[in-house]
This record gives sequence, structure tokens and C-alpha cells, in this order.
Amino acid sequence: MHEPDAVAPRRAPIETARYDDVCLVVPLFNEGAVIGQVVKDATVTFPHVVCVDDGSTDDSAERAHAAGAIVLRHAVNLGQGAALQTGIEYARTLPGTRYLVTFDADGQHQVDDAAAMVDLAREEDVAIVFGSRFLDSRTRPGLVKRVVLRTAVWFTNMSTGLRLTDAHNGLRVVRVDAARGINLQQDRMAHASEIVLQLGRTRLPWREYPVHLLYTDYSRSKGQSLWNSVNILVDLVFK
Repeated sequence: MHEPDAVAPRRAPIETARYDDVCLVVPLFNEGAVIGQVVKDATVTFPHVVCVDDGSTDDSAERAHAAGAIVLRHAVNLGQGAALQTGIEYARTLPGTRYLVTFDADGQHQVDDAAAMVDLAREEDVAIVFGSRFLDSRTRPGLVKRVVLRTAVWFTNMSTGLRLTDAHNGLRVVRVDAARGINLQQDRMAHASEIVLQLGRTRLPWREYPVHLLYTDYSRSKGQSLWNSVNILVDLVFK
């Protein structure tokens, strides 16, 4: 197992053809206001985007499809972990796919970061790259959220044996051979620790990469600035 290395972000010109073997997996629930732009921005670099609509009650699925994504649907809301599992199972069977990228639907993740993480996986021949908002100072989650997330990192590291700086960042690159070890049973926020545990059990080489999460007025209006972090701890304790 490899120790996490902080790697300076790169901003080289992006050639879309370099990412033909990559599939973005986007769990989706009631993000109609932003998902169209998220998919449009992603497909500029990544031609294969799969959104798993987890029982949305708005027009999220239609907007994602119109923007160029393949859309899979759950008839009812099963939770983000279940949506990720559906997307991962689909993506790892696609011919020619070598890497999966898990990517949030709310606009907090940046396509440049995802591309740089895939580049790192290729260059260093690692199977897993975890995004971390705590390897540099660009992301400013706020004091309470930072404390909650740091606590979640400690809990995850204790339970998985890995030494991550950000265990609950949804931006990850997973090579297909590592993705075969993912079988998520936790449907809610505890899946973030479960996926780390399952990837760690593959004993394949991994890295962390510094990413910049954008906490927008939109994400804060949905309560993601604090309540999702609290839910992480609740789900970890009572999973």
C-alpha cells in the first residue's frame, strides 16, 4: 500500500480523446437546476457520462439526458450509495472503459481536477486516486464542517487502515480492476467510508490528489454546507 502524496495541480491543455476510456459516474437526485450545466461542462473533456437518477421528483433526468449523459433510473429514492453502485456496475461493463470517476451532481467538483487525477493514475500506474480538499488551502468549508469532516476522516482511517486526509470527498478515480471490488451495501452517507474500506481491501496502489471544492450559494441553500456533514457522522455511528 502506498502513502498518499500531495501533488501540485496541473493545468495542461486537455485533449478529449485522451479520456475515451474514462466513464464519469454521477449519482443524481433533484439537481434539475444545475445538472444540465454540470453534464455539459463534463462532456467537453469526458465523452462518457453516466447519471443515475435516484428517484428524482424534478426534471433532473431529462436535463441530464438533454445535456448528453446516459441516464439510468431508480424508480424510488434509494440513497446515494445505491445510485453509485448502480452506476459503477454499469460503467465497469462498458467496452473499452479503463477508469471510472465518481463525480457529484451539484457543481462542487471541477472537471480539471478529475482530468488531472486520471492523468496521475496513468502516469504513476495507480489503481485509485482519492480527491482531497485538505491537501491545500483552496477549499474553505467553514469551521464546523471542517471539524465534522476531520472527525469522519479519523473514524474512516481507524476502521479501514488507510491514511487519508479527506475520506468523504465524492471525487475519486478508480481503475476498472479496483472497481470490481466495490459492492456497496450502505445506501446513505456511510457508503463513503464503505467504499474506502472496499478499495483498501484490493491492496492496489493509491494516491491522494488536492482538489478544489466549490461551495456555492446553490449547495448551501440545500443544506450541504453543514447538514450533510452531520449526516455523515450519524450514518457512520449507526450504520
